[in-house]
Amino acid sequence: MSADPRRRYDAEGLNVGAVLDGTAAPSITPVHAFFTRSHATPPVIDAATFRLAVDGLVRHPASFNLAELVTHFALHDVPATLLCAGLRRAEFAAIGSLNGELPWGSDPVSTGHWTGVRLADVLRHVGLEDGATHVEFIGLDDVERDGQRFGFGGSITVEKALSVDVLLATHLNGAPLTVVHGAPLRALVPGWIGARSVKWLGRVTVRGDESPNYFQRKAYRVQRVSDPLHPRDVQQGDAMDEVPRNAVIVSPAADSTVAAGPVRVRGWAIGAGGRAVDAVELRVGDGEWVAATLTPPAGPWAWCWWEATVPVPPGSCELTVRAHDAAGAMPESLAHTWNVKGYGNNAWGRRRLIAL
Repeated sequence: MSADPRRRYDAEGLNVGAVLDGTAAPSITPVHAFFTRSHATPPVIDAATFRLAVDGLVRHPASFNLAELVTHFALHDVPATLLCAGLRRAEFAAIGSLNGELPWGSDPVSTGHWTGVRLADVLRHVGLEDGATHVEFIGLDDVERDGQRFGFGGSITVEKALSVDVLLATHLNGAPLTVVHGAPLRALVPGWIGARSVKWLGRVTVRGDESPNYFQRKAYRVQRVSDPLHPRDVQQGDAMDEVPRNAVIVSPAADSTVAAGPVRVRGWAIGAGGRAVDAVELRVGDGEWVAATLTPPAGPWAWCWWEATVPVPPGSCELTVRAHDAAGAMPESLAHTWNVKGYGNNAWGRRRLIAL
């Protein structure tokens, strides 16, 4: 059996990048090539005794086992790209310290065909009380932070929760979820950072404020100015929700050697808020921008792959990519996107090559 080609970002193998080699333009990532992101050892949950609790600001608190969920509520399919908020964090090392955060490259991203019941259907079944503004997800894993142990969690707005594409997912790419991807049940929140698609989901709580969970209140927040006494503290930052528009070069690989002349370049791009990518442009050095050809995405929440052939002169050079959607373009500089935790980097994508 061949070794797993994915990059491991920790000794335990909890955080592993996706396989994106650019030799094809896959609309859907095979499960074995998916990235994984976990903050603790994945729990092993007995699906036969599992129950999901739904409580908080609801008229009829309830709990469901898996059979009840898929019997009482219709199953729906949603193709969606899941990406880590730390995507492309390693690029910030050119500006300063990464403050002990995982040095993710451009590989904590994958696109899956997700199947499950709509969260909106479940919420309508239990009935929302007045004052409901957020829906909290709590996982059944066991995370330790600040001397306390708890399940990983976070929240989304009620408006997002009631949209038709937010799922309580049971399947990925037509097969039941595996343990590392959240079995037996996970949230799937298309278009938002992966941290809000909570795995090993055990509780859904409707609230009048955002989740008090550590990973909502103390992490996954964008703070532009660091506290010199507490350089990793981002409690004063803004909670993350939608992923920003982005574009990444996948092939050729960084620092690879290519033949001078026409070079075929491929990668992926995604719009913000479910908006379609209008254009992707590529350039060599400070040359003219070349329009890339786009492959239609599998759905509004999924990446599109792009391709362009550009002339590369002999020597070392830099490729740059940028994407546009209806709301705007990617920022040019890393300085425009820098923040304390290194989240949400969507500056122009760059890649160095050596041409012979």
